[in-house]
Amino acid sequence: MLLAEIAATSADVAATSSRLAKVARIADCLALASREEMRIAVAYLSGELPQGTVGVGWAALRNRPSPAAEATLEILEVDATVSRLQAIAGPGSKAERSRELATLLARATETEQRLLAALFLGELRQGALEGVMADAVARAAGVEPAAVRRASMLAGDLPAVAAALMRDGSAALATFRLTPLRPVGPMLAQTAESVVDALGRLGSASVEWKLDGARVQAHRSGAQTAIFTRNLADITARVPEIVEVVQALDVSTIVLDGEAIALREDGRPYPFQVTMSRFGTRSASDEQRTLSAFFFDCLHLDGVDLIDRPARERFAALAEHVPAANLVPRLEAPAPGEAQTFLEDALARGHEGLMVKSLDAPYEAGRRGAGWVKVKPTHTLDLVVLAVEWGSGRRRGKLSNLHLGARDPRSDGFVMLGKTFKGMTDEMLSWQTEHLLRLETQSDGNVVHVRPELVVEIAFDGVQASTRYPGGVALRFARVKGYRPDKSAHEADTIDAVRLLHARSE
Repeated sequence: MLLAEIAATSADVAATSSRLAKVARIADCLALASREEMRIAVAYLSGELPQGTVGVGWAALRNRPSPAAEATLEILEVDATVSRLQAIAGPGSKAERSRELATLLARATETEQRLLAALFLGELRQGALEGVMADAVARAAGVEPAAVRRASMLAGDLPAVAAALMRDGSAALATFRLTPLRPVGPMLAQTAESVVDALGRLGSASVEWKLDGARVQAHRSGAQTAIFTRNLADITARVPEIVEVVQALDVSTIVLDGEAIALREDGRPYPFQVTMSRFGTRSASDEQRTLSAFFFDCLHLDGVDLIDRPARERFAALAEHVPAANLVPRLEAPAPGEAQTFLEDALARGHEGLMVKSLDAPYEAGRRGAGWVKVKPTHTLDLVVLAVEWGSGRRRGKLSNLHLGARDPRSDGFVMLGKTFKGMTDEMLSWQTEHLLRLETQSDGNVVHVRPELVVEIAFDGVQASTRYPGGVALRFARVKGYRPDKSAHEADTIDAVRLLHARSE
């Protein structure tokens, strides 16, 4: 397969807002790939290099050779070159890497050069999120999309799933299972306005505190322990106190889902940013706040996968093998009045609200499953920063007024809901100015447009109809609660969720 086919497909996908059109175009492209090429093709169209970080940055790509007039590069050749680039080390490596890169780029057409640069820099923005890619792989292979999505979540590697499908057919999907020390996509929750509403949806359910911490996934296999974030980043070296808790468990293998949170002496949580400050460093230090670990689910225990078991079985395994001090407080099958009192207690202690979970539901890895519902009395949404305006007065020289967008699940784009400059501390203004300038795509007078990557938690008083914004709705009295660097843009709340809140308020 020629790299030109990947480049053309990427351009076509970026030019359409239709999810179905994206899936169809990618599937048509993947149908041209051989067994050996499939993994590479899926990786490139996902915006990734199979080798990961290669060490080619802006400086190396600034002065490119003239592009080739004709497309001749095959993706297997490109993959081999990238592997060589990654392996170059030692004296003279910089010059050798430059020669190897120049030779590759000289054989690439202008469109291929742009694609290669985006892959090296990790900046391929074409609206082909993981869900779109999984559906396209399924379509190309003639299997059910849900089966591919599940295998991808368990494997943590969609290109590997695609390659196995090409090699062994649909039977290959059953070989992908949860493996300790390899993270899986976390299950996510839907939203309800009240405990009564949530219990009414789920029937037999448990309620547990919703902590204002950072989601963590803890893995143990023998003497090895690994801790991952909700984005599947390995943070083991940064959280030795959580590692210690997991290593002390009387198990051989285990996979736990939970929260890490910084608590005051009275048990109340520090602001979320204090907890997240531990995740931005390479290792823990004595000056940082100690994190407490609280677990709420058990996905694997001593060689047995539990993700397909009902929640009541997973919770029983959790309670049997994890000390009570490290469990999120929970009530099983409470009456509505009892659950409401439990919620009020959680709020009084400084936590966000409750999670209500069906006792009959499996663990739906990587999905916003119907079996989990969150109840947060304060209206908040996780939105994406689309652009930002320069401030005035005391905020002169700082990026201040945020343009906020909700995710559109049909197009994988974002729908603007409004702007806000409220709720920002001076420290937050300085941080967002530095961070958003790194995401800048273009500047239009006072407005700086940015790549839609940064997620911010927005508190608001309600949703109102609006003719000013394309989604037909806008937030009332929106203010910044805090940034969520632990979340990716495809985990942001949807425009459908916002419209549902508006409909319920009418």
